[in-house]
Amino acid sequence: MKVLIIEDEALTSRRLKELIHLSDDSIEVLDILDSIESSVDYFERNPQPDLIFMDIQLSDGLSFEIFNRVDISCPVVFTTAFDEYAVQAFRVNSIDYLLKPVKAEDLQRSLDKFNRLKTPYQTSFNPGEIHEVLKKLSLNQTVYKSGFLLKTGQTYQRISCQEVAYFHTENKLTYIVLFSGKIFVTEYTLDILEKELNPYLFFRISRQFIVSLNSVESVHVYFGGSLKLKLRPESALEAIVSRRRAAGFKDWMDQ
Repeated sequence: MKVLIIEDEALTSRRLKELIHLSDDSIEVLDILDSIESSVDYFERNPQPDLIFMDIQLSDGLSFEIFNRVDISCPVVFTTAFDEYAVQAFRVNSIDYLLKPVKAEDLQRSLDKFNRLKTPYQTSFNPGEIHEVLKKLSLNQTVYKSGFLLKTGQTYQRISCQEVAYFHTENKLTYIVLFSGKIFVTEYTLDILEKELNPYLFFRISRQFIVSLNSVESVHVYFGGSLKLKLRPESALEAIVSRRRAAGFKDWMDQ
């Protein structure tokens, strides 16, 4: 079986690929695409896969736009953070859906369902149905912050949340530290950031730190039930997970 992954969150796409191979190592992942534009370009240049795993919300818009621009005749398993009620509203070549964070047993259910299909898959794209879905999704989705517009001197620069390693406070200022090592000051407080950032990608470990899942290199047992983190890039300040947040942090890391 040949599958295609359309997902803009690097962590999610890597985990999905790993779970697919763990489920069946004979499955070939043809490519991982992260936007509407790259997906359209792929379908214009390549034959269709047997199955697509497609995120609903991509970096450049809703993935339904792909159906408006190219013909897709293979089944699609949608991956989404939207609630079950909203997801069940659509039937666009979809044989199933996976709620994020994707679990191994849910992925296996989708693959089993695909393998049980008795007849060649028939496309059933309906533009009117899509508009109804978008209405329902807009009422049910939680929109998290995707990036920041930051000023350096007389220049503004937009950074994606996926570039951010961690946020920390020092001397009443909030700093954004990127994986590249660059550091910016932001007017956002950690209290506001905690509410606006995707909890799948970011976790507030203490009053001083919010860390990205990808920034945690190692976790060490520390005093009084707390945890000490080694972050990437290295932080001059100690990144300590407070005792009361330690259990939640370990659950987050194990997702």
